[in-house]
Amino acid sequence: MNITLIVFVVLYLLGTLGIGVWAGTRIKNTSDFAIAGRSLPLAMVVTTTFATWFGAETVMGIPAKFVQGGLNAIVEDPFGAGTCLILVGLFFATKLYRQNLLTIGDFYRQRFGKGIEVFCSGAIILSYLGWVAAQITALGLVFSVLTQGAMSQTAGMIVGTLAVLIYVVIGGFLAVAWTDFIQMIVLVVGLSVIAFFSAGLAGGADKVLALAQSKDLFHFLPPANFTDLAMFVGASVTMMLGSIPQQDVFQRVMSAKDEKTARRGAMIGGMSYILFAAVPMFIVLSAVVVLGQQALDIARDDYQKLLPMYVLTKMPLIMQILFFGALLSAIKSTSSATLLAPSTSFVENIVKNLRPHMGDRQQLLAMRWTIILFAGLVLSYAIAMRGTSIYELVSSAYQVTLVGAFVPLVMGLYWERATTQGAVCSLVAGLGVWIAMLPQVSTLGEVFPGQLAGLLAAMLAMVLGSLAPQWMKDRKEHKRHVTGLPDEAAA
Repeated sequence: MNITLIVFVVLYLLGTLGIGVWAGTRIKNTSDFAIAGRSLPLAMVVTTTFATWFGAETVMGIPAKFVQGGLNAIVEDPFGAGTCLILVGLFFATKLYRQNLLTIGDFYRQRFGKGIEVFCSGAIILSYLGWVAAQITALGLVFSVLTQGAMSQTAGMIVGTLAVLIYVVIGGFLAVAWTDFIQMIVLVVGLSVIAFFSAGLAGGADKVLALAQSKDLFHFLPPANFTDLAMFVGASVTMMLGSIPQQDVFQRVMSAKDEKTARRGAMIGGMSYILFAAVPMFIVLSAVVVLGQQALDIARDDYQKLLPMYVLTKMPLIMQILFFGALLSAIKSTSSATLLAPSTSFVENIVKNLRPHMGDRQQLLAMRWTIILFAGLVLSYAIAMRGTSIYELVSSAYQVTLVGAFVPLVMGLYWERATTQGAVCSLVAGLGVWIAMLPQVSTLGEVFPGQLAGLLAAMLAMVLGSLAPQWMKDRKEHKRHVTGLPDEAAA
């Protein structure tokens, strides 16, 4: 066990706690707590947006999937996830920023009423279970590897959750934004240095790229048949569109000091994520070159341990400190955001409907207690789901919002004729079709992706549900007119 390395990790964790306590002294109301008082400059919006996606799956999940299946296997993340942020900047940031909302659920209430607000907020909150669980699982894995098994993965999950929970509860999104800013600097510098060092260990970057070429890892498009193409499109849109109606993405848009900053921050953050996600992939490929069969043996037992074990066994102490600082930065930045986002949505869009006369101080207290309760729920879920890959935990989280919340959001913003009845039909059809195609229910999902079928059903139901009442009314009025009955509306 490397005591020096563990000491540096502990000091790093204590430093982020200190930032959270400092940020907590600047929290005056729920706006400060939930969206940093709409005051962040471009640099902080970019780093906190980038940090939204750069989590455990980016450092450990994506590289392992890439080594196993090439670029085609990771179309969902980072390509879909990064494109999501670019789309948010292009088509959603300005429109949402101008509405001056606290949560994404507030939009559903203003556009479609309280019923849609509650149901869409519920779908959004539910989607965070898998995402946060992935980060907690990764924290447990990191602490277990660091202590060479002296700390069990379950104990590591508990310690990691507490380390994040404390500064989020105290400092809210202001603490998240400041820690993201510092942690992303540590992450970019740390992984970049390690990538250069890894290239040297492997005998040069050309040998690493040659390995990828020999294994045909750069192939992107699927085979030209219906099922494979449908699965490819389904994987692409899962995070690309399913992540748009997410509270953590919305928080980053709304925390900007103005709408121009919100738009540019999301776009730059998305492009940066797609580009920099290649760095951990390069490091894992280097590990395969350096370790050879040993790397394949580690990957066979638990591929998510490959990168941490490679750094611990083949790199000097300074590189180990840089790596685990970068890894913890990635995990903590994402887990802090994903703890805060559903908690603020729950209080603003569900609790306030039950207690409409809550004061600002009561709402702020409720948000903090909800974060604690949600953290306990997610920790239990992560322990129960232990053994599920980090990548799969993350990717499955967005299917709920894709089929349930995306269509009402985009239609509500861009189609004036969208109605509450259309939104209800969209929710019922989207979730109903998706559930009907789950592996536990039927085998239809093996032929066509359930999330894509749910999305198409939600879009069709929104259009028909919105237009059908008007069409029926027009048809009834026309019938009354041609039969000579009194027709005051036509007159």
